[in-house]
Amino acid sequence: MKQSLAVLAVLVAASGAQAQSASYAIEPTHTFVTFEAKHFGISTNRGRFDKKEGMVTIDPAAKTGKLEVTIDMASINTGVPAFDKHLKSADFFNAEQFPTAKFEGSKFEFDGTKIKSVSGTLTMLGKTAPVTLVADGYGCFEHPRLKREVCGGDFSATIQRSQWGMTYAMPAVTPDNIRLLIQVEAIKQ
Repeated sequence: MKQSLAVLAVLVAASGAQAQSASYAIEPTHTFVTFEAKHFGISTNRGRFDKKEGMVTIDPAAKTGKLEVTIDMASINTGVPAFDKHLKSADFFNAEQFPTAKFEGSKFEFDGTKIKSVSGTLTMLGKTAPVTLVADGYGCFEHPRLKREVCGGDFSATIQRSQWGMTYAMPAVTPDNIRLLIQVEAIKQ
């Protein structure tokens, strides 16, 4: 989830095909931050955060960029209200005390003009740790209705939840490693 923020950064960075610095606003209805966690080692629990916002600025010529993504931790949605309530509790995200998580990416790695990864920090539960989002695919297109460039893609990372002090039921019920998947689209401003 935390890395969902990081993944958003990488996705927006996909706009690397531009000739000059440009800013993109994350489009929340086409951006999904999801996570996967093993449950007792046999099945996979999945969830997502429904509310997120952010901006990305990228300069492909200079191979630089900046990404900021904020996630509303109370917007967690697993499809099971009782599980959502537990995840919002102090056992996991403590959404009442720490209502947001924030990824700030400042190191963009390129392969030619394509973004390979975005590295930065994820602040969650009052702690900050490094996270790198890897581009699993991305691209840009001229949106037919918006008449503006939209960039997007799929990004992923595996994080260790213990880095943020989240150790409840670890490792017997849920392991330390959590897979973060981010599907993102961002609109040129």
